[in-house]
Amino acid sequence: MFSNGQIVFGILFAIAFIIAITYTYRKDLKLHKQHYKGSIWVLVAFICFILFIVSIKHFLK
Repeated sequence: MFSNGQIVFGILFAIAFIIAITYTYRKDLKLHKQHYKGSIWVLVAFICFILFIVSIKHFLK
């Protein structure tokens, strides 16, 4: 399916990508806290909405 070179490249790419994302996130953490204050409630509302839709689908089955 995949050659050894492709598997090694995929693993190394994933590791490098995770390191780069972590570095940039930590670098911008102060800006995130300033500009995205209260955004956790948007996530909570989205999760509640999805759970609501799933529960409607389950009960109307």
